[in-house]
Amino acid sequence: MSDHLLVATRKGLFTLERKRSGWTANLIGFAGIPVTNALRDNGTIYTALKHGHFGPKLHRSDDDGESWRALAPPAFPADAAGAPSLFQIWSLDTGGRHHPDRLWIGAIPAGLFRSDDRGESWQFVASLWNVPERARWFGGGYDAAGIHSVSPDPRDADRVFIAISCGGVWETRDDGASWSVLGKGLFAPYVPPEQAEDSAIQDPHRVVRCAAAPDVMWMQHHAGIYRSADAGAHWTRLSLPCDDFGFAVVAHPRDAQTAWFVPAIKDEIRMPRDGAFGVTRTNDGGKTWQVMREGLPQRDAYDLIYRHGLDVDESGERLAMGSTTGALWTSENSGARWQLVNAHLPPIYAVRFV
Repeated sequence: MSDHLLVATRKGLFTLERKRSGWTANLIGFAGIPVTNALRDNGTIYTALKHGHFGPKLHRSDDDGESWRALAPPAFPADAAGAPSLFQIWSLDTGGRHHPDRLWIGAIPAGLFRSDDRGESWQFVASLWNVPERARWFGGGYDAAGIHSVSPDPRDADRVFIAISCGGVWETRDDGASWSVLGKGLFAPYVPPEQAEDSAIQDPHRVVRCAAAPDVMWMQHHAGIYRSADAGAHWTRLSLPCDDFGFAVVAHPRDAQTAWFVPAIKDEIRMPRDGAFGVTRTNDGGKTWQVMREGLPQRDAYDLIYRHGLDVDESGERLAMGSTTGALWTSENSGARWQLVNAHLPPIYAVRFV
């Protein structure tokens, strides 16, 4: 099990370490500054900031946060259609085992950027920006659409999957030279009925895949929970005995039948039903579900978990979850029981085991 967490918050970047006495938190950088996401890869920490008036920034540490070096953040080229400016770095992801020095950034507006030199320089993936369907994309909570999920296929160096809110799910099979929209079976009740099955305007809140079975993907959609068994080409909506609105989802790294979600009531009421906080889990591919509440507040709880606020380590047994109220929980037994680690962190944007 992993004993270390990286936690991106509204007021800085924290690490948490598990010792015999429990988890301890340490602010390692950017006190008071919103950290929209963070990533540790091959001993290096990358941190995305949102400075308000000064815009998005990017930093790298090669000594576990002892010192930081500013990197030039990605930027839309002047000739990009619409001449957008970078509003936020929403996702930070590695290039996978085929590309150890590669990083992906998903942005708001929905631009995709790639670095092959550990963030020293960035390439704008114009082929995605220029797809005709982009004219139909729109913001899901922000003014513009944004990319929050980037998932390289561990079997194929040229194949990458992304998810856009609201712009559906896409795949390249030629290392970004061209893109195809996927998502058959997704349904959007928030648009006119004749557009509800339009793949290019779906609102996937978060999409993850099983590391051991990469064709199996799980999606928390704006309107329900879905599973795909063919790498996102087709999706099946799953029936739950409880609320199925939310943002976060993680997949078991070895068991393709297991995934976790954190429900809220609905779009208009983004809080746990009856103030009772829970995590839903399936162990059989979505046929049945367990609502796990032990160790979580069961009254007066108004916590919401953002897209990147839930993670599972490589064992599939230890989970961590950080909320909009600054509470952080961990579980040692696949979510069956939770322990409050810290109730007083700033609002949490992203949690990662390292």
